[in-house]
Amino acid sequence: MKEYLLVDGYNIIFAWPELKKQADENLEAARYRLADILCNYQGYKKIGVILIFDGHKSKGNEGSLFRYHNIDIVYTKEAQTADNFIELVTQEMGRKVNIRVATSDGLEQVIILGKGAARMSARELKIEIEKTEKLIHQELEKHHHSNGGNSIMDNLPGDVAAMLERLRQGEM
Repeated sequence: MKEYLLVDGYNIIFAWPELKKQADENLEAARYRLADILCNYQGYKKIGVILIFDGHKSKGNEGSLFRYHNIDIVYTKEAQTADNFIELVTQEMGRKVNIRVATSDGLEQVIILGKGAARMSARELKIEIEKTEKLIHQELEKHHHSNGGNSIMDNLPGDVAAMLERLRQGEM
């Protein structure tokens, strides 16, 4: 069964101290930092990730959906909150696919549970992402060591590497 993670963007940004600090200086940069974090997470977990931002206060906003690397980002339309969008998606898909919703909004957590989705607090998402980042790092280290290194020189036959080193030092 397909699995999706729906992320209430602003709720997460303002719940994570490092993103909140960045948002205080540049909200757009914080949005993209969260998106980049979720792209790495998605690349490892291979689940659908939808990052949702409120656009309900923007007069005349028709909403938008676009692909950012390997995740979808939604800006809700005027008069529609991220919570409304999440509820709509879980209502439509909640019984057909596995959906987890990352938000620390207590009322929203209760509503989405009733619609068939699982909940995840901002803190739980942060912990899961940190664990995933650690696993990615470990796999990269293991891969690096099994390949003997990642530079071109590390992967060349010994005689070619020696010749290039002599050339680099001006000996040829």
